[in-house]
Amino acid sequence: MKQVHKPWGGRFTEATDAFVEAFTASIEFDKRLADYDIMGSIAHAKMLNRIGILNDREKDGIVQGLNVIRQKISDGDFVWSIGLEDVHMNIEAQLTRDIGEAGKKLHTGRSRNDQVATDIRLFLRDQIDEIRTWIAQLQTALIDLAEREADTIMPGFTHLQVAQPITFGHHMLAWNEMLSRDYERLGDCRKRVNVMPLGSAALAGTPYPLDRTYVSELLGFEQPSLNSLDAVSDRDFAIEFCAAASIIMMHLSRFSEELILWTSAQFGFIDLPDAFCTGSSIMPQKKNPDVPELIRGKSGRVYGHLFALLTLMKSQPLAYNKDNQEDKEPLFDTVDTLVNSLRAFAGMMPHVQPRREAMRESARKGYATATDLADYLVGKGLAFRDAHEVVGKAVQLGIAGSRDLSELGLQELQALSGIIEADVYQVLTLEGSVAARDLPGGTAPRRVREAARLAREKLNGGRK
Repeated sequence: MKQVHKPWGGRFTEATDAFVEAFTASIEFDKRLADYDIMGSIAHAKMLNRIGILNDREKDGIVQGLNVIRQKISDGDFVWSIGLEDVHMNIEAQLTRDIGEAGKKLHTGRSRNDQVATDIRLFLRDQIDEIRTWIAQLQTALIDLAEREADTIMPGFTHLQVAQPITFGHHMLAWNEMLSRDYERLGDCRKRVNVMPLGSAALAGTPYPLDRTYVSELLGFEQPSLNSLDAVSDRDFAIEFCAAASIIMMHLSRFSEELILWTSAQFGFIDLPDAFCTGSSIMPQKKNPDVPELIRGKSGRVYGHLFALLTLMKSQPLAYNKDNQEDKEPLFDTVDTLVNSLRAFAGMMPHVQPRREAMRESARKGYATATDLADYLVGKGLAFRDAHEVVGKAVQLGIAGSRDLSELGLQELQALSGIIEADVYQVLTLEGSVAARDLPGGTAPRRVREAARLAREKLNGGRK
């Protein structure tokens, strides 16, 4: 491997070992930060000009030179060197080759330590904004489904056993609520990401009179960091993002599990679009829900990245250590995995087709209105525990004759409890059961439509 002169090489008398040079280089993955590195360098150059360290000609040359490099990178014409270790030194070395001595002045008052911390924050801020856009798009699809299927009855489950009838629309809005909290959680995380480390230098700040507030404003940060040691060394903002990402992936994994169950022959509740499924190489009848299955599996990948970053940071003394070079690959992969998973869901959900009769029949077979019968008896004055026993016997009667509770005769029911009257059938039907849950947050179709309207208003109301 050809040896390259290091910007830090003055103190050394031997060249870096070729293996060590490759082993310690990060350019293969941190070149993804190039645009953010250039953005930060342009702001830094403008500030150096503002405080008199760069004259106008030097500043203009640096800005023009960096923009030329940015275009080369965008066009795929930039040659990256492992010998120059990372994205920062590659860009700085090329700038100096292109514009001469002025390029060497750019690093005044900064270190790669505060430079990379700034780059990562700029990158992550943009990614959070994109991720929130995908979350909102998925929420729109769920709200649309909820409105369309507000009257569609399905079984609600606990312990994966039929519990009570609900509506498919109500179920979709449950997913929406989880995503709404995910959206807000990322917004809260973004506040802590949006702090500027630049000007902290290696760890102790710098004697140059840098205008950090000016640079912060140029880069759109909320404020400069308040402690140079902390600014260059901690990655808690990246860990927090990965924690939020893990929660989102947990939610997507739960959604995926339900879609997988619902598409099976045993459930048959929905049909997924062909474009999001695959077939079997040997069984021609198969239509596999590969996209939900893969997203369910990818949740573990993101969890692993969270634990990798926690482990990376747990024993580091202040300030910066080379360990932190290992922060980028887990972070980048978390971002990519989350974006792609959300993108897949946002594309798939508008085309999900509920199988309404199958869902209704499943709710009917599971004695889902048993709790309604108990509530009816309580309303007639029977203690709940006694009502519970009566209903249990009614369910036994239904099972013995393979009948739903609504199919039991009035005399059969009255034999179990004399307070039962003909009006009992109003609560024993599936429609009567869901309609009875007519309170805010309930599954009654009227409430589902109201909740969908409120959810859409929140989605479109400029939430932060």
